[in-house]
Amino acid sequence: MTRRELDAAGITDPALRAAYARCRRLNARHGRTYFLATRLLPPARRPAVHALYGFARRADDIVDDLDSGATRRERARALRRLEEELLAGLRSGTGAEPVVAAVAHTAARYDIDHRHFTDFLASMRADLYVTGYATYADLRAYMHGSAAVIGLQLLPVLGTVVPREEAAPHAAALGVAFQLTNFLRDVGEDLDRGRVYLPEDLLAAHGVDRALLRWSRDTGLPDRRIEAALRDAAQLAHAAYREAEPGIAMLDPASRPCVRTAYTLYRDILGVIESRRYAVLHRRAVVPRRRRAAVALAAAGRVAALRLRPAARRPAAPVERKEPIR
Repeated sequence: MTRRELDAAGITDPALRAAYARCRRLNARHGRTYFLATRLLPPARRPAVHALYGFARRADDIVDDLDSGATRRERARALRRLEEELLAGLRSGTGAEPVVAAVAHTAARYDIDHRHFTDFLASMRADLYVTGYATYADLRAYMHGSAAVIGLQLLPVLGTVVPREEAAPHAAALGVAFQLTNFLRDVGEDLDRGRVYLPEDLLAAHGVDRALLRWSRDTGLPDRRIEAALRDAAQLAHAAYREAEPGIAMLDPASRPCVRTAYTLYRDILGVIESRRYAVLHRRAVVPRRRRAAVALAAAGRVAALRLRPAARRPAAPVERKEPIR
């Protein structure tokens, strides 16, 4: 399947093909929902999505590399080296590190704004030093770089049927919705890393602080105050999903099944959390495999129907920069 995708994308250089293949493996291994959704895209667009995911994963792995014993200063240096390689790669269209080579090629091909990458890395640096956020406004500033810009990076790859700037706020909101869902699902794991991504004022309004979260995590016991706080946090995610949803219809029809699938499955994670009364400190919320398969199968049907439509009735594909990268 990798060969078919790379051939469809017109990627022929052996080293570049290997770089994209590495990114695809990262997506398949770590991004189950994203990878499943990506398979619904036309093959020619999938390598770009894998590249964007692969680079984000590489940076995230550096920041969260706690098991190796690397100090915060060592992780900061590694992240800085990655940023320097990226900036050089964005200028040249290539790079020595595979994920950098792939993402630099993707950025050049789809004319992705370089600021989205520097904003992303700024939020990754914050993860090395910031362990909590006083207000939702503070958290939103962080999520601009860690989540919203991911949606903005993907938008040129997905294509739109409206001016890109009209779809951009919805794409950014979808990235925020996904990350807020992750924050709720991963409260316990993040707490183990010394971080709390839920606004402190929201928690405090229900009498919750880091010590109470730690107590619940360590004892396995629920607490009504925590449940109430997480319920309010879930409403922030629901609001982001509502803001994002109109943007799906603004995408190229060939991309809509992919994004709709990711939207549905991630919102389902929120539903699982709610059905378990927000017991996320004790058990990871996972969408059942049967449900994932049903959503993917329905989306695959929409993809098949789209491909059977007469070519004359299909909207034009998004414009890519096809000139050689030097």
